[in-house]
Amino acid sequence: MVFQDPFASLNPLHTVRYHLERALRVHSARTGRAASGAEVDHLLEQVSLTPARKFRDAYPHELSGGQRQRVSIARALAAAPRVLLADEPVSMLDVSIRLEVLDLIAQLRTTLDLAVLYITHDIASARYFADEILVMNAGRIVERGPAEEVTQRPTHPYTQLLIASSPDPDTFTAPPRGETFALAVGDRERRSPG
Repeated sequence: MVFQDPFASLNPLHTVRYHLERALRVHSARTGRAASGAEVDHLLEQVSLTPARKFRDAYPHELSGGQRQRVSIARALAAAPRVLLADEPVSMLDVSIRLEVLDLIAQLRTTLDLAVLYITHDIASARYFADEILVMNAGRIVERGPAEEVTQRPTHPYTQLLIASSPDPDTFTAPPRGETFALAVGDRERRSPG
């Protein structure tokens, strides 16, 4: 699981090394991976926090929001997951960093053969990232299809409202608060309450 808020998802009293070693230890019986310095460095390198020695002994407050989110992704990878659940992983990041983190998740999806369940209210990032989009309103799926089709030719009025609320679909903007939106990659679906 990669949480929305990279500032609250890491304990400020512990170093990056602690967060990653703990995750490795918790999952070691299943993954066979030791909570070693080499494994910590490998996780940091997987999320492009290099050189690893620069980040492993840092505290969360010493990192930018994008770096913290990368540590959160590395912590999730310590479990050797088959599915990565990313709940609004870029919504609290600076606009300049959002695309980098989305690209990282897309790269990990390919290189690690991960299914990524990407939850968002942002139809633009959904279109950029997803193979398939599911639009939900009031807890019900109201539209489903290939990302390009749903965003370019929406059939449901709610989907049309979401798209209309994003004046430029190539930018990362959010629809009105309180709405419910979910999407899926491939045949895996996920949902998010608004």
